[in-house]
Amino acid sequence: MDDSPVTPPPAPIVKREASLARASLLPWALFLVALAAAVFFAWKWWQPEDIGDPLATSLVAFEKQNKLTVFSAELAPVVSSNDSRMFGLVNSKQVAVIPARVEYTIDLAKVGRDRLSWSMETQTLGVRLPPLTVSRPNLDEARAQYLRDGIWITRDAQDKLTRDNTRLAEAQAVKQAANPVLMNLARQAAKDAISQNVAIPLQVAGYRKAKVVVTFDP
Repeated sequence: MDDSPVTPPPAPIVKREASLARASLLPWALFLVALAAAVFFAWKWWQPEDIGDPLATSLVAFEKQNKLTVFSAELAPVVSSNDSRMFGLVNSKQVAVIPARVEYTIDLAKVGRDRLSWSMETQTLGVRLPPLTVSRPNLDEARAQYLRDGIWITRDAQDKLTRDNTRLAEAQAVKQAANPVLMNLARQAAKDAISQNVAIPLQVAGYRKAKVVVTFDP
């Protein structure tokens, strides 16, 4: 019987097992480092406090211009006027179609911080605009069409008929410009223009999910 002591395993085997353990942990360590870096940069990317005041950023877009023309409409008022001379013995009539153009504008100088609101939770900017302003009709009398009726129309009578029709056409164009259909089209055009003009600076400033909701004064 051999009574010699048992020889322990060689040391290199223990060292090899420790190296394998460290090698198996290395991918997890790299993954955790990459995950931490991703979370950090994502937090820095979406952190609104580091971006700046969204209201101040939006006000810059309004300060660049005072009035913004958002919509224009071509109108065609049809009017008529009469003229009587020589104690009613000479009568004349003129029907006119005078093209007119009106513009709908927003006075952006009236838009201050009090008309803006910001929701951090929904990333939504609220903009309350002043009422639309409708310009005075621009009559294009060079393209006007006239139909005159009368046995004898003097030069004075013709001038008076034209002046009366011009005045009537302007008044009718003002009423047509206030038509609810045209006003709604102008308001929608204003909302689209303001939303685009304000959303772009916000997105450039870092609010990439920013939305703009535009309303008008009652």
